[in-house]
Amino acid sequence: MNWEGCKNILCIRPDNMGDLIMSGPAIRALKETFNAKITVLTSSMARGVISHMPEIDDAIIFDLPWVKINETPDTAGFYKVIDTIKQRDFDAAVIFTVYSQNPLPTAMLVYLAGIPRVLAYCRENPYHLITNWIPDKEPYDFIKHQVRRDLDLVASVGAFTKNEHLYLSSDENVWAQITDKLTALGVDTNKPWLIMHAGVSERKRQYPAKYWVKAAKELIAEGYQILFTGSNAEKQLTDELQLQTGAGSFACGGLFSLYKFIGLVKKAPVVVSVNTGTVHIATAVGTPVVVLYAQTNPQHTPWNVPNKVLPFAVPAPLRSKNEVINHVNKTHYNSPVHIPQPEEIVSAVKSLVNQPVKPVQRFLEIPSENQATAAS
Repeated sequence: MNWEGCKNILCIRPDNMGDLIMSGPAIRALKETFNAKITVLTSSMARGVISHMPEIDDAIIFDLPWVKINETPDTAGFYKVIDTIKQRDFDAAVIFTVYSQNPLPTAMLVYLAGIPRVLAYCRENPYHLITNWIPDKEPYDFIKHQVRRDLDLVASVGAFTKNEHLYLSSDENVWAQITDKLTALGVDTNKPWLIMHAGVSERKRQYPAKYWVKAAKELIAEGYQILFTGSNAEKQLTDELQLQTGAGSFACGGLFSLYKFIGLVKKAPVVVSVNTGTVHIATAVGTPVVVLYAQTNPQHTPWNVPNKVLPFAVPAPLRSKNEVINHVNKTHYNSPVHIPQPEEIVSAVKSLVNQPVKPVQRFLEIPSENQATAAS
């Protein structure tokens, strides 16, 4: 189906904040190519970042029952969101997914709302649910970075952008307010500092607290002040890390709104984080990042910024029951990998800070095990 006349497009990314940020370039391609109004249907977890993404004109916030959420799904709300979508009279919808997600529940939602054009990856034949069906070959034939996966999806209907970088807007004027908070905490903003972000949304991504503390102490010895950042829910964690680290470290859990946190990350020389939304925020404001990368999904490494990825294995009891993810564990994450040591974090930070020209580590498409065997 031809998309040239599509001026009112619904983009569906019902997951976390980082997922929506990674879909930003593809959303930008739709907006620029079709000169369209873009509405996103996303979760309450991603709500805060929407105002920082200039590609997005409007939003529908709803926690879909087939996405991991904290609250019990609301059946009445499900029918209400279908009516809301109907009233917006969309010309087309794009469903963004990771390779381990099934788009068909979302496609049914869109079908019931009567949107005439629907674009999505799908493994099985969706028949009338998806009008622009792209057979999903990931992760069995290859694995693409999530940003490339999304860009290739919209390219199939003729949408392109020259700017494939992640982007979040930030207000330079907010730095004075951030500085006031840091100064009140005891941070000297005229001396070197960096961010360490330990909080995770899933226990399988946790990096041991004792290693955070040791790495922080070593970086303090190198002359850095350490800001342990986190949400309100992570305040206890940041307080404990600061207490164990001692002088030169500062607990910032719950100290900054998302608006100010984005500004803080933009000013940081380096961010050290587990693989969570903070990594994609750093990427979207151009800040180099060291990521302690739990081997959950190889698609979500930093995109087009200077970075160092330090991977570690997910403990067997915490691994997903999703069979697609199990395939990746068996074929891609099948070699033992040690947990990164604190000195590796310090070395990674120093390499990013000290390089006069910081190279970007690009994501190379990963062939399947069968392809690699056939080619050898």
